[in-house]
Amino acid sequence: MRQLVVKILICAVVSATCCMSCTAGSAPSARVKTTKKTVKQEVAKPEKVDNNQVQIVAVKSAKMGRDINNVIVVPKEAAEDNSAKFPVVYLLHGYDGCHLDWNNHVDLAALANKYGMIFVCPDGQNNWYLDSPIDPRSQYETYVTQELRNYVEDNYPTINDVEHRAITGLSMGGHGALWLGWRHPEIYGSCGSMSGAVDISTIKKGGFGIDKLVKYEERKAYSVINLVPNLKEGQQNIIIDDGTSDFLIKENRALHAALLKHGITHNYSERPGRHTWKYWVESLSHHLDFFAQHFKD
Repeated sequence: MRQLVVKILICAVVSATCCMSCTAGSAPSARVKTTKKTVKQEVAKPEKVDNNQVQIVAVKSAKMGRDINNVIVVPKEAAEDNSAKFPVVYLLHGYDGCHLDWNNHVDLAALANKYGMIFVCPDGQNNWYLDSPIDPRSQYETYVTQELRNYVEDNYPTINDVEHRAITGLSMGGHGALWLGWRHPEIYGSCGSMSGAVDISTIKKGGFGIDKLVKYEERKAYSVINLVPNLKEGQQNIIIDDGTSDFLIKENRALHAALLKHGITHNYSERPGRHTWKYWVESLSHHLDFFAQHFKD
């Protein structure tokens, strides 16, 4: 057990060092049915740190053959009431980011207490949260929707139904949240995107590591904007926003127009702002208010 704790803490230190150089404000960055538990998690119980609410957990991915770091944040009430159960919100970081990003910029413990939610922040590295047909060590759709979700629901006091599970993220993570949410409506009842890179086919060839994951000519099939015709009205609660000075605003307006064209109800907004953490920190509160209302309903 001592070796495992040391391993987890070392991973946390290394990841923290990497995240200090994140450039999430500069690029599209920022930074079959899966209801059955098909992958057994052979990992230890989470090691608690930071006032017992914020935890750094390495979860084994059987499909990728490696451990992935995650930050998991629980409400204070979880320790005070063993019978309490909470909805879960998955928060995805942007390109060149890491699992520590969200908690480094906002007080997730305070938000967990305020909203009564559990937050899960996986280290997506620069893998765009999809299952790469090229790289077998980049299978993040399987990891987030199956392996990590099963671990969280086995080890935390979660409400395990689609109505109390949401996913959102910024930039690369905004694309990832809609990609996972729209491809798995049986898992996520609510999904969102902040300044999302929602059309990866518009990124220049060789940009942001996409071509290491998906062939250039197949990018359109992996862009969330092209999933819109497959969506069903009323199946999910959707929130999308972007800053009016963000370099991705054109793509987000096109996504908004596509959703309107296909009659998909969604919450879309634009506010003054750029591709920066200042915007995303403010945006997070809007997303959590939106999710909280639907969790309550």
